[in-house]
Amino acid sequence: MNSVADLTASQRWRYAIKPASWPKLLVPTILGQAVGIVVAGGLSIPALLLGFVFTLLNGTFIVLLNDWGDREVDTLKRRMFPDGCSPKTIPDGILPARQLLVAGAAAGLASVLVAFVLGGLIDRPWLGPLGALCALVFVAYSLPPVALNYRGGGELLEALGVGLLLPAFHAYAQSGVFWAPEWWLFPGLVALSLASALASGLSDEESDRAGGKRTLATAAGNAATRRTLEVVVVLAALLWLFAGSWVPALPLWAMVPAVLIVLVHGGVMLRVSSQATTGAFAAQGVYKRLLHRGIWLGSLLVAAALVVASFRGLR
Repeated sequence: MNSVADLTASQRWRYAIKPASWPKLLVPTILGQAVGIVVAGGLSIPALLLGFVFTLLNGTFIVLLNDWGDREVDTLKRRMFPDGCSPKTIPDGILPARQLLVAGAAAGLASVLVAFVLGGLIDRPWLGPLGALCALVFVAYSLPPVALNYRGGGELLEALGVGLLLPAFHAYAQSGVFWAPEWWLFPGLVALSLASALASGLSDEESDRAGGKRTLATAAGNAATRRTLEVVVVLAALLWLFAGSWVPALPLWAMVPAVLIVLVHGGVMLRVSSQATTGAFAAQGVYKRLLHRGIWLGSLLVAAALVVASFRGLR
């Protein structure tokens, strides 16, 4: 990144919204849309387009207000590791805290408004409340008075928000139903989202501990966190494999490519795991990239298998 003084306003906002992290929300959105399309037996264009607008606004809300809520711990981390982590939006003066608060809150309110508008447009009465619940989950995760990512349990809340609530929002938007056998695909995504949330705590272990944040990494340490998330990845692959037996739209073999993608990336993760120790930021980055690549590619393969199997009449 250029020096902060050289950044234009657009570059500052682009940095603040962290585009590299967006697949974390966009991939569950795609999977949820695919589930809804298969359940409905057709595609709703408004649910697709406005659904993605909802995710973009909700994601902006999450990213900006998460930085606002973590500004003190981020400042501490930059002080502890000035050369060991990337610049932080508020501590490094990329954007002031007030601008992040206002823009993040506006994006969150806009996301809920879009959910209610879309619900009225396509006759989905529970879509607005479901969109509001997605926003409230993040509020409970990051902001006072609850702030579970400081009190403990934030990883579980993130897993439920990203792995269940967000794809459920999109599945309901497309189909208008809250349950169908295709929803058995979501527990595997919840497990993978939990692994991702646990991995996020690795690089922040020391600064989070110093700042009073309670995560699995600060409570149990680096090695225990890595072992836990690696077991969770295997559990997620098994859940997806079993889902192939429970989802009428998918023959069992259709789940095999996604399961293999997750397991192969998990296997490579194990090979580099011993290097991703406390303070080894570069090795942790490799470890997390492998995890995220497995999650995102696997989830996209599940979505593709759903749609292809449905259109080919393989129910």
